[in-house]
Amino acid sequence: MTDRLETMYLAPGEVVNLDNCAREPIHIPGSVQPRGVLLAVTEPDLVVRHTSQNVEALLGPAVDDVLGHPLADVLGAEAADAIAQHVRTWGNLRARNPLVVAIGDRHLDVVLHRILSGDSTLLVVEVEPASGPRPFSFPNTYQAVRSAVEQLNGAHDLANLYEITAREVRALTGFDRVMIYRFDDEYNGEVVAEAMRPELNPFLGLKFPASDIPPQARALYEQSWIRLISDVGYTPSPIVPGLDEVTGQPLDLTHSTLRSVSPIHVEYLENMGVAASMSVSLLRQGRLWGLIACHHYAGPHEPPYGVRAAAEFLGSSLSLRLVARVEEDELEARIGASRTLSRLLSAGRDHDRALASALVTGTTVLDLVPAQGAVVSADGVVDCVGDVPADCTALLAWVAEQDEEVVVRDALATQEPALAALVPGVAGLMALRLPEGQAVVWLRHEAVQNVDWGGDPHNKAIATREGDHVRLSPRKSFALWRETVRDRSEPWTPSEVRWAEELRARLLEVLLQRSRLQIRTAETVQRSLLPASLPQVDGWSVHARYEPAAGGRVGGDWYDALALPDGRLAVVVGDVAGHGLSAAAAMGQIRNALRAYLLRGDSPAQTLASLDHVVRWTMPLEMATGVVALVDPATGDVELSAAGHPRPLLLQPGGAAVLLDMPVERPLGAGSGTPPTTRLTLPPGGGLVLYSDGLVDSRQTSLREGLRRLLGQFDHADGRAVDIDTVLRECRDPASVDDVTLLLLRRNH
Repeated sequence: MTDRLETMYLAPGEVVNLDNCAREPIHIPGSVQPRGVLLAVTEPDLVVRHTSQNVEALLGPAVDDVLGHPLADVLGAEAADAIAQHVRTWGNLRARNPLVVAIGDRHLDVVLHRILSGDSTLLVVEVEPASGPRPFSFPNTYQAVRSAVEQLNGAHDLANLYEITAREVRALTGFDRVMIYRFDDEYNGEVVAEAMRPELNPFLGLKFPASDIPPQARALYEQSWIRLISDVGYTPSPIVPGLDEVTGQPLDLTHSTLRSVSPIHVEYLENMGVAASMSVSLLRQGRLWGLIACHHYAGPHEPPYGVRAAAEFLGSSLSLRLVARVEEDELEARIGASRTLSRLLSAGRDHDRALASALVTGTTVLDLVPAQGAVVSADGVVDCVGDVPADCTALLAWVAEQDEEVVVRDALATQEPALAALVPGVAGLMALRLPEGQAVVWLRHEAVQNVDWGGDPHNKAIATREGDHVRLSPRKSFALWRETVRDRSEPWTPSEVRWAEELRARLLEVLLQRSRLQIRTAETVQRSLLPASLPQVDGWSVHARYEPAAGGRVGGDWYDALALPDGRLAVVVGDVAGHGLSAAAAMGQIRNALRAYLLRGDSPAQTLASLDHVVRWTMPLEMATGVVALVDPATGDVELSAAGHPRPLLLQPGGAAVLLDMPVERPLGAGSGTPPTTRLTLPPGGGLVLYSDGLVDSRQTSLREGLRRLLGQFDHADGRAVDIDTVLRECRDPASVDDVTLLLLRRNH
C-alpha cells in the first residue's frame, strides 16, 4: 500500500524524505493507529466496505467475516441499531461525537463522520475503548475547562493567555510537556508558552523552521482540529481493501481520529524522545495561527475522548480570545494610525508651511511608522527628523529612479550594496515615491538579532552537501542553536507598509490641494452640498449657519434639515476631520448616504450604524462624527443619536439652556454597531442646538470654556430671541483652524 501511494505522488523508486515530504499524501495514509478500529460502511444498509486489519484483535470477528457483512455482525444488533438511529437523527455527525455503545460488558466510543465515494458517501465508524467520565456531554466538557475559560476571559495580555492555556491543558491531559506554538508569516514556529515536568529541558523561546510542519500537514490542522498519537512506536494497521471499489483511490482520512501519521513525523518525534503526542489547532479566521503541542516521554499516553474534547474546547476558547485580542489591538492601532494620519494631513494642508516641514514637525511621519529617522522632499524643500545621513542627495536620487511607488528594503547591504555605501549606518528603508522627484523616506538602523532555534535549522542543507548517499531525515538534536542575524533592520510590517501606502495616496491629494484652484474647488463642493433652503414646518423654526476656517479653508462640517415622507423632520450636523477637497468629498459621500438612510425610514441609531459601516469599508482613513435628530412636529417627540459628536444643547421654555445628558457612540468608522438612542419631548418654546466642535474647541479655547460660552449665549432667563449670527460671532475663536457649524431648532407653539 505504501509503495502504491509513493508512486502516485513521487518519482519511481523515490522514498519519502525531507526533500519530498511536502508531497507526501498524509491525508490518505492507508492505515490507522491501532488503538481503535476503523470501519467504512455503506448507507442506509450499513454494510462494511472497508475495515482496519486489527478488527479481530479489538472486536473479535476476522477481516473476512467483516467485509461485505452488515455492521450488526461486527458490533452486535444493539450497537448497530444505536448507530443507525444516531445517523438518522443528526445531520452534523462530527458535532455529535462520540456515541457510546455496549458490546457485551464493554463500552466503546464510536466516532462518526462521512466521506465521499464517487457520487455517494461512506459512513466512517471509528471504534475506541471508552474511558473517562460518563456520560460524555457538552456540559461535562465545559465543566472540565470552566475554570480555565474564566481565567482566559480575565487574561490581560497575549502572554497571559498563552501561559494559562499551557498550564490548564497539561493539568487536563496529563502530558509531560504542553507548549503553545505560534507561527510567523513564513510558518516558522516559536514556543511562546510552556508547562512541563520540572526536570525536562525547556523549549520556551525556541524557534522551529517551517519545514518541520509541511504545507499539507498545516492544511490538515485547519480541517481536523485535534490529533492524537497515543504511542509513537505503534505499528500501523492497514485498511482492507486499500482502494475504494468506486473511486479506485485510498480512503480520505482527513477527519479520522485514528489516521496514521507520516513516518517522517514519527521519526521526528522519536528523535525528540517523544513517546506520545497530541496537538490542538489554534485558528484565526479559518487559518492556522498556532498549535497547542503536547508531548509525553514516559511511554504511551492516551487521554480519553472526553479529555481530548475538553482540550479541543479549550483550544477553541483560546482561538476566540486570540482573535478578539488581535482585533482589539488592530482596532486600537487603526484608530491611532488614523488619528496620526489625520494630523499629518491636516498639517500638510496648512498652506503657510512647507509640506516637507509640516511632515517632520510636531506630529511627524515617525509617529505613523516607527524608524530611527525620516527624510521628506516636497515642493522644493528637503527636511528631516531623527537620525539621518548628513547628505541625503544620493538617497533621494535613488528613490526617484525606482519603479515601485512604495519601496521596501530591510537588508540594504545585500539588497542595494551601492546605496548602502552612500548611507552608512542605514540597514533598511521604506520610501514613498511622489511626483517630480518628491519623496518620503523612513530609515532604520541595523537590528542585531539572536534567534534561538530548536536544533540547527540548516541541517537539511548540510546533509545535501554531503552527497546522494546521505538520507535526508529529521534532525536528531533539538538543543538550543543560536543564530546571530546582522546587516538587517527591523522588518517593515504589513500594517506599516499599508499606512505608508495610505499616506502616499493622501499626500498626492495634498499636493493637488495646495493650489488655489483646488481650494476654490473644495469651497464650491462644500457650499453646494449644504441645503439651498431649510424646510418650513408649521409651529417650528430651523436656522443654520456654516463658516469655513480662517483663510477661507473649507473642511468637512455640514448641516442638513429635511422633511421626511412620514411627516417627521430630520436635522443633522456632522464633521469630517481635515480640510480641503478630500474632507469636502468625504463629507459629501457621508451626507448623501445619510439622506438615503433617513428617507427609507431608518431611525437615527440605524442611520449612524449604517454610516459607520460605509465609512469603515469605503473610507477607512476618514474620521467623522455626527448627530441626528428626528422630530415629530405634531407631538414634539424627538429621537436622537450621536457618534463621536458634541452633545446638543437642550433649550427649555422660558430661556434656560443645558447640555443634553445623552450617551454618545464612538466616531463613524470605529463604532460598535449599536449606537444608543435618546428620546425626549420638546414642549412649546423648547428647542435643540446642534453644532460642530470648531465652535467650542480650539487651540486658544478649552472645550469647557467653549461650552460655557455657548451656553451663555442661549441661557436667557428673560426668554428673548437668540440671533445665531451673534452666537457665531461671540463663540468662535478668530484664530481657530477649524470650520464651524450651528443649527437651531425651535418649537414655537
